[in-house]
Amino acid sequence: MGLALSDTQCTTTDPALNVRVRKQIAQSEPSIFELDLNFEAPAGITILFGASGAGKTTLLDCIAGLQVPDEGTVRVGDKPLFDSLMHVDVPPHRRQIGYLFQTLVLFPHMTVGQNVQYGLAQLDKTERTSRSSEILESFHIAGLTRRRPHQISGGERQRVALARALVTGPRVLLLDEPLTALDAVTKALIIDDLRAWNQRYRIPILYVTHDREEVFALGDRVMALEAGRIVAQGAPQEVLRRPQLESIAQLAGFENIFECTIVDQHPEQGTMTCRIAGTSVNLEVPLTRVDTSKTVRVGIRAGDILIASSLPQGLSARNVLGGVLRRLERRDVTIVATVACSVEFGVHLTPGAVKSLQLTEGSQVWLVLKTYSCHVLQTSLPQP
Repeated sequence: MGLALSDTQCTTTDPALNVRVRKQIAQSEPSIFELDLNFEAPAGITILFGASGAGKTTLLDCIAGLQVPDEGTVRVGDKPLFDSLMHVDVPPHRRQIGYLFQTLVLFPHMTVGQNVQYGLAQLDKTERTSRSSEILESFHIAGLTRRRPHQISGGERQRVALARALVTGPRVLLLDEPLTALDAVTKALIIDDLRAWNQRYRIPILYVTHDREEVFALGDRVMALEAGRIVAQGAPQEVLRRPQLESIAQLAGFENIFECTIVDQHPEQGTMTCRIAGTSVNLEVPLTRVDTSKTVRVGIRAGDILIASSLPQGLSARNVLGGVLRRLERRDVTIVATVACSVEFGVHLTPGAVKSLQLTEGSQVWLVLKTYSCHVLQTSLPQP
């Protein structure tokens, strides 16, 4: 559902959201989930990225006031919303926070216009009309004001829910996978409208998604969560292109992840040699501080692997592996090649590359991998 947890128009310019919270949640005995986070989200869109159960929705609920942290603080600009030491706990409807849940619940007996104006009951009619007209125009639904939710499309209902959450002028907007059920084109159009709206009003937006395309399309910054903790944060390119944790690499779409042993280190070159478990295949990877007596995981994107129909010569790339092309599968505009080099690699190709190289199933090929396309991954978080 969508809630507008705000009762006044925002007047602070570019407020930052500051959160420092700890909360324990009892799960199946004796397991206890602990949320332990400390971060600042400035004006703009911050993506919360992580597997199910990482703590993303629990975090949003603590910020909105729907769950109470065991300790910590939640502040927007200079306004405390929660402070365990000062015994401050502002009720949800007075926090000036817009919260849009994954499951939309628009009031079915109300028109689009009435749904959007629902959170403005304390204002006079002129002000209600002015504000709702502006937000309806911003999200391109001004022509739907007299229709009811069942008379409009899923994308239009999503725009109405966003408009209802934003019309009250929240100081913070929380979005919990709001576009999951929409097709790519509709999703892209709504993302464009949301970015345009926030360029004007400049508030912190926390946006939960599992969609990598949404991360790159929307996010000014990304926070990756694992087991209630922040394991990586920064620009989308930094967090998703160079992940350090295996679970984040899987979410980021790393198609090739192998268990390896370290067989040699080359500090002067900044590299080390890893052997894929159960094979004689060696990979040169970036030198990483790891226990050399233990196995490591190495992740490689299918799109970072080059394929050649003859043995390449004079390359700077350190990894050239011979193999047999087992399968070619078309997925939209991409051809997914499966190549067996004692172990199977997935490789992404364009139809044009397949045609020009005259690739066929069963043919001999060579894979080319740059050292820094091979990412050494942690399998679990280090103990605090």
